[in-house]
Parts: sequence; C-alpha cells; structure tokens
Amino acid sequence: MPAAGSRSSYERSIKEPSPSRQEGLALTQSFTRADLDDLAAILAAAADVEIMPRFKRLGTDEVTTKSGPQDFVTIADQAAERFIQARVAERFPTAVFIGEETTAADPTRLGRLAGAELAIIVDPIDGTFNFANGMPLFGVMAAVVAGGETVGAIIYDPIGRDFALAVKGEGAWLVPRDGGPARRLRVAAADDLRVMHGPVSWPYLPEGLREDVARRLPRLWGSYGYRNAAHEYRLLSSGGCHFLLYNRLMPWDHLPGHLIHTEAGGWSAHFDGTPYVPTDLGGGLLLAPDRESWQRIHDALFQD
Repeated sequence: MPAAGSRSSYERSIKEPSPSRQEGLALTQSFTRADLDDLAAILAAAADVEIMPRFKRLGTDEVTTKSGPQDFVTIADQAAERFIQARVAERFPTAVFIGEETTAADPTRLGRLAGAELAIIVDPIDGTFNFANGMPLFGVMAAVVAGGETVGAIIYDPIGRDFALAVKGEGAWLVPRDGGPARRLRVAAADDLRVMHGPVSWPYLPEGLREDVARRLPRLWGSYGYRNAAHEYRLLSSGGCHFLLYNRLMPWDHLPGHLIHTEAGGWSAHFDGTPYVPTDLGGGLLLAPDRESWQRIHDALFQD
C-alpha cells in the first residue's frame, strides 16, 4: 500500500474508465491497480445504463429461468453482460472474458479459464432472484485471474453506490463511488460458536448432507441467507457476520468475494480442508475468521 499520507488508487472516486492503459502499481505485468479501477468503472456504468433503469420495471416476458424454477435470468442480466463484455474487449483486448450469461449459452467457455494468462470473470447481476422481485439486494461482480491466481476483485452495490475491492497481497477496501474516504475491510473476530452467525446455503448441499447440516445449524447462534453472494461476501468481509457456507462454486459467484474475504484477513477452504482455486467447481466452501474458528464451525456442521 502507499506510504502514510498518500492516497491509494482506491481512495479516489471511481467514475469513468480511462481511454488507455494507465501507469500504476502492478497486480501483474499485464494488469495494474489503475486497470482494476477502470474495470470497476465499467461495472458501475453497466449498472447505470442497463440494470437500474429496469429495476422494478421488468415485464413478465423479461424474466425467464435457466437451470431450475428459482434460477432466474432477466433482460437486465443479459444486457448488462453484453455492455460489460464490449467495454472489456475495448479496454482489455488480451483478456479472456468469462461471464455467467455467455457461459450459460456456451458452457465450453468456462474451460478457457484454466489456461488463460489473463481472464476477467463477471456476474452482471448477482442476486437476480432479488432483482426480479424488486428487492434492493443485488450486486455486480468481477474477478481478475492471472496465471491461475485471483489477483483482483470487485463487488459493486448499485443501490448503495459503493465498491468492495481487493488486490491480492494488498488488502480489501470499501470505496464510495462518488467521493468520500475509503474504509479498510476487516473480518469479525472469532468467538464462541454460540455467538457466531452467518449465511448458510444449505438448500444446495447434496441430499443427505443437506439434511444433516440443517439439523446441526442450532449449534451456532444463527444462520440466514440473502439469496446473493455479493452482499453475503460484503457482510462477511466487513465484519457483519462470522462465516459463510456454499456448495455450488461457479467462479463468477465466488472468486470476487473469496479474494476480498482473504484480503480482509479471513480463512477459507473446501469442506475437506483443501484450498479453493479459481478452476474449482465443487468441493464446497466454508469461510471463517481464521483457521481455528474454521475448524470449529466445520466440526459443528459436519460432525455428530
């Protein structure tokens, strides 16, 4: 991070992407901190142009489903992703683009992540169920993967108009879009199991494990769900809850929040304790304040 008294690139307003690559503290040889700010500006512009004008104004023919009756997609998801993809292609022409909606149309696209020197992974609206039902709890997310590692992350809240951002090895920040000081994000301190709480996505666990985990939830103070990873990760990374548990691991849902949580001081792993990496699509994910509390929460939910 910059020396005391200086302003990081995240402590300035994020408004419009620059027309050409800027100089900045490098995330990688091909992606800089200034580039991450520009990517954040693209997400915000997509929200302004394609998402917010449609919020609470969707027609019945503008909401459909994909993998199941609760897996919604709207005209706003599709238009926002097209907007982001076009801007990313102009600003970062060498990056592989992997979006939730383009991958739904062409599942083979996901295989490009493993070999990509630089990839930008996007969820145009995380929390589409909430968005489609007029609930103001959704986000626009992106992760930057370079050489197999997540090096940059953005979760934009179009309602609150602020960004949760992270750079690998440099911390995580909450940044107002239109000015004001950035705030360093830190996870909550670990506590007794009877005090700790957080979102648990138990309906997506496999049969058998789903019932067992649901039965053990009273061992913790409480569990709940916002039906979107964007705000659940923001809550976790800002110290508003202690843990998250997920089973489905599509990269656009988890790469941004996972890096932000890690850079906010948290610990996470698959259910079997192995590290989560960008190409992982299974194995579940449990996130906690530290390694010791991870183990205690894990044992409470997975062992009798």
